[in-house]
Amino acid sequence: MRRIEEFWIEFNPPAVQEEAEASGAVSLFYDMVDSLKGAIIVVFIVFACLFRVIGVDGDSMFPTLKDGDWLAISGITAEIKRGDIVVVTQPWERNVPIIKRVIALGGDTVDIDFEKNKVYINGREIYEPYILEPTRVSYDVEFPITVDEGKVFVMGDNRNVSLDSRSSKIGLIDEGYILGKALIRLFPTGMWEIYD
Repeated sequence: MRRIEEFWIEFNPPAVQEEAEASGAVSLFYDMVDSLKGAIIVVFIVFACLFRVIGVDGDSMFPTLKDGDWLAISGITAEIKRGDIVVVTQPWERNVPIIKRVIALGGDTVDIDFEKNKVYINGREIYEPYILEPTRVSYDVEFPITVDEGKVFVMGDNRNVSLDSRSSKIGLIDEGYILGKALIRLFPTGMWEIYD
């Protein structure tokens, strides 16, 4: 009995091998582009839904926030509390968003004693370690004022240069116009905290 063995030798001419390698490189490139597209879409969804990046323009929130700071704000407006820093899009004469601190909520009564430079909410003086200097500047809003339900009263931390709810130009802020609450400072780096 004779045994027959067969051997198969695969032969790839150099041109075919180079073409296969080129095809593999192109395929890898398209796979990477596909992955990058997916990552960009995920980042876009996260930025659009969870948080947004906002730049600070002006000194009305100094010393807490400085002109040129960049903040991450919540994209989903959770329950707003006194002391929160918020970005407001309520229309006013300059028609630009403003960044202010929430001082009072719907139902609260705000009173400001401009002689003693003190702010009172519901008859109690509030502790404000974040302000630059005592509140001396009044605008055209008469105090005491009771905040309507569904609205908030806001002021800047740099009270004497801030145009805020003390002025009828800004007035009480409808909660529907609160774009988001400031979470952290992104720039300058290393100064992440904005709340004490």
